[in-house]
Amino acid sequence: MEEISGLIEDLIYKNQDNGYVVAKLDNSKDSITVVGYVPYLIEGQNVKLGGEWVKHPQFGTQFKISTCEEIRPNTLSGIEKYLSSGIIMGIGPVTAKKIVGKFGEDTLTVLDKNIDRLREIEGIGDKKIETIKDSYSKQREVQNIMIFLQTYGVTPTQCMKIYKRFSSQSIEVVKGNPYILTEEISGIGFKTADKIARNLGMEKDSPFRIQSGIKYVINEFCSEGNTYMPMINLVKEASNILNVSNEKIMEGIYNTASESKIIIENIKDENVVFNLPYYYCELGITKNLLNIALVKYSDLNISVEEEIQNFEKENGVSFAPSQKEAIKGALENGVEVITGGPGTGKTTIIKCITHIFEKCGMRVIMGAPTGRAAKRMTESTGREAKTIHRLLEMGVKEDELEIFSKDEDSPLDCDVVIIDEASMIDVVLMNSLLKAIKHGTRLVIVGDVDQLPSVGPGNVLKDIINSSCAPVIALKEIFRQSKESLITLNAHKINQGDMPLLNEKNKDFYFINEENPEMILNILLDLVNKRLPKFNSNWDRLKDMQILSPMKKGNLGVVNLNLKLQEILNPFKENKPEKIYRDTIFRVGDKVMQIKNNYTLKWVRISGFGENEGVGVFNGDMGIVEYIDEDEGTLSVIYDEERKVIYDNATLDELELAYAITIHKSQGSEFPVVIIPAFMGSPFLMNRNLLYTAITRAKQFVVIVGSIKALRFMVENNRSFERYSSLEWRISSVINSGMVSNK
Repeated sequence: MEEISGLIEDLIYKNQDNGYVVAKLDNSKDSITVVGYVPYLIEGQNVKLGGEWVKHPQFGTQFKISTCEEIRPNTLSGIEKYLSSGIIMGIGPVTAKKIVGKFGEDTLTVLDKNIDRLREIEGIGDKKIETIKDSYSKQREVQNIMIFLQTYGVTPTQCMKIYKRFSSQSIEVVKGNPYILTEEISGIGFKTADKIARNLGMEKDSPFRIQSGIKYVINEFCSEGNTYMPMINLVKEASNILNVSNEKIMEGIYNTASESKIIIENIKDENVVFNLPYYYCELGITKNLLNIALVKYSDLNISVEEEIQNFEKENGVSFAPSQKEAIKGALENGVEVITGGPGTGKTTIIKCITHIFEKCGMRVIMGAPTGRAAKRMTESTGREAKTIHRLLEMGVKEDELEIFSKDEDSPLDCDVVIIDEASMIDVVLMNSLLKAIKHGTRLVIVGDVDQLPSVGPGNVLKDIINSSCAPVIALKEIFRQSKESLITLNAHKINQGDMPLLNEKNKDFYFINEENPEMILNILLDLVNKRLPKFNSNWDRLKDMQILSPMKKGNLGVVNLNLKLQEILNPFKENKPEKIYRDTIFRVGDKVMQIKNNYTLKWVRISGFGENEGVGVFNGDMGIVEYIDEDEGTLSVIYDEERKVIYDNATLDELELAYAITIHKSQGSEFPVVIIPAFMGSPFLMNRNLLYTAITRAKQFVVIVGSIKALRFMVENNRSFERYSSLEWRISSVINSGMVSNK
């Protein structure tokens, strides 16, 4: 790390929320642009900065700040200039001159240790001295806290969160128990807290450390999609990470449970450990789902057969027996699950069910887990569908946790709820949804159980199906028009473990055989840049073509693919604005994706119908960089050609290039053209489930590039990460206990 010193001569930009600054530093030789998260930096300060030199394509060489230490002046003229700079509210040039004239070289000592002596200065009364004291103490507090915490590797942004939470007690709290940061401050995990604790000399077998480490291990395990962790796995993993005995870990587990921070439960004769949220989510889903499923519903007083026949005539369709069974079941039952692959008519069934319910005077609302899935549902049914978050009228607390206005006390105002793409719903979202569905409301759950499970914890759709708590209709027959598509046929063949049909003339599914990874990369780039646009001039290289890769890293991972594709599709130009953030260059015109749910990001509608503005941008939303404001340091993105969102340095870590995305991130989306690299990798990633999901994202055309060996391996490999979820067990246990009667 390099160091520079000098005077802050100009503060060009400052973000009041996160403390990010752009400033000019005069080191007596040059005027240097410095950037970083230093909320207490102001004009007139002498500072010593630690950091590194970086090169911005537009603004040239800059110094990126990692640490900042104020060098306080030691001459009378320097002290007077320092106070005159406006660093302390209530002290301007005139007052600064009076203070230095009174206290001389002891001025800063007086401010630090006996600031009330300022009353000795003519013109400083009670009101003014309170302003000065408050400003000075807060500035010193923030500065001292940030200097203390940055010594232990805490980022400036995290420092500000800590200060906002604990204010003047921050250093005392951290010294007492640094592991409390993992519970109180979002973005600070066990590893950061453990580093602070080690530097503070805390023992490795401290109860604070062991309990925090246990929760860290559980959280990491649940981040892979599990809702609980087997006790034996937890003891082994925690003991390895914390380097303490199994006995100490067991003691820590039971102590943590006794404080109601985790739940220990016996499932199928095995002790397991739950995070509290997922435990209560599974309980809530079980209770509310069974309550809805077991309600007695009054007859609709219509001829269902006649209504189905009328719909078939009006829409020119002919339902298969299983599809008619699905429609009848939705009208008769409290809960029904409809599952099936592409081309099996799920959308048409939804349209028919909705039509009949509405004809009976019933109010139907439709939802999906993501914005893209809800938009597709709207387009395919001709009726408005919303994200589940919008249906539940999502809001946020001060700690950025989501809350919903719709719940058991204020349920959804409708008679029927239809949810599509249910494979993407995790236990947290499903619990919130079911809480908002009042008794007597019918629920129709639609999805493809063979898709990848939700990114979040649980295996909700599969668990509900396997629990036998509600009728399940599995659609197998492919509609006539879909049979003409090799995308549809091959998706079903792959799902059954059979090799797909390849390279049939005038079809929509192609395979390019290539063993060499470097050559696979070159072919992928050439397909997007030249071959596919030449094959069909109606396909837009940016909007219509999407590369889906099984993984992030490696030569054929999305990180490297995005770098290469950006060079081709949106290269550097002198007059094109761009913004460097960490290791990513964002340019106007880039294709980008939001990679986490952010419930506070504001958006403004620029086209389409609906609210003119709102909040909430979600994991998987894709858009185009529209504008970069170099003065403000912000970047605006247009999502779905409808909503504009402005990002600053505090939120840019939620944005990634999206010329290529992982197959997991593509869930709920559809693209005209999908291009998939096929190569040998981890057996847990290169599997049938992943390949099936990737292929079913395509609407018009699929190209797979890679080795036939890798393709065959993926088709035949039905292995995937086992998810630990107790939802199926809970629902089945209640049904089998005799407490309820399953219809």
